[in-house]
Amino acid sequence: MRYVGSVYRPPSEAYSYILQVSIGCSHNKCTFCSMYKEKQFRKRNLDEIFEDLQMARSHYSQIKRIFLADGNALALKTEDLKAILEKIKELFPECERIGIYSAPKDIIRKSVEELKLLKSLGLGIAYLGIESGSDKILKYIKKGVTSDEIIEAGKKMIEAGIKLSATLISGIGSDENLEEHAIESARVINEIQPDYVGLLTLLIQQGTELYDQVQRGEFKLLSPQEVMRETKILIENLHIDEKCVFRSNHASNYVSLAGTLPEDKQNLINILDENLKRPYDVKEELFRRL
Repeated sequence: MRYVGSVYRPPSEAYSYILQVSIGCSHNKCTFCSMYKEKQFRKRNLDEIFEDLQMARSHYSQIKRIFLADGNALALKTEDLKAILEKIKELFPECERIGIYSAPKDIIRKSVEELKLLKSLGLGIAYLGIESGSDKILKYIKKGVTSDEIIEAGKKMIEAGIKLSATLISGIGSDENLEEHAIESARVINEIQPDYVGLLTLLIQQGTELYDQVQRGEFKLLSPQEVMRETKILIENLHIDEKCVFRSNHASNYVSLAGTLPEDKQNLINILDENLKRPYDVKEELFRRL
């Protein structure tokens, strides 16, 4: 398959065929992110995309899931996404789900009717990087959106019937904003009511603005215990009405958590309480990876 630069996908898309429909990230200013620094954002030509799909069809006898990359593939015009989804349906009738990375502003630019159209053509899940629900932190990390915009985007996806997987980052607010990050992030999740919540733990990548801030002593990383305390506050403040899958078992996390909200809420809190009593029973720094 043909790919430009490094290609990223959510953990749940590990067995998906990855199709690059765009290159890089149109925002590409977040202080913590190193994923697309070597790329200039552009939308791929439809003919190139169709050629890649034909190559995939000739190589694989069966593809159940397809993931549309890069960073904010939803930035493509609806008519182009429609053409891509129709081509996938034509070439891969066995495909059960198509996923996509979606930035808040890209979602906001599309109407609910447009999103429903994409849903009808096979778009089954969208991944939304919230990072934090605090406007103070969102501004500091140069996310480029407010919490209100994130809520608007998330609600629009839910209304369209596309499953939404929302991602938060533990420790992204440093130690001074630990409680604000947890409480405000819970507020945003409560407003959106996504289908999935993924909680990563901040890893500093060389070449990012945040890395330089850490080196200069302007940003303090949380200890494993502070991360667990922040996570506990977050979960305590989550009020989920319907079934929501909660996962904090990424390679970056110090402690693995997995459950379904709201029924597993107290169990998750109990696990954190037990780990907070054992300050050294956490994943070693060496084994934390993106």
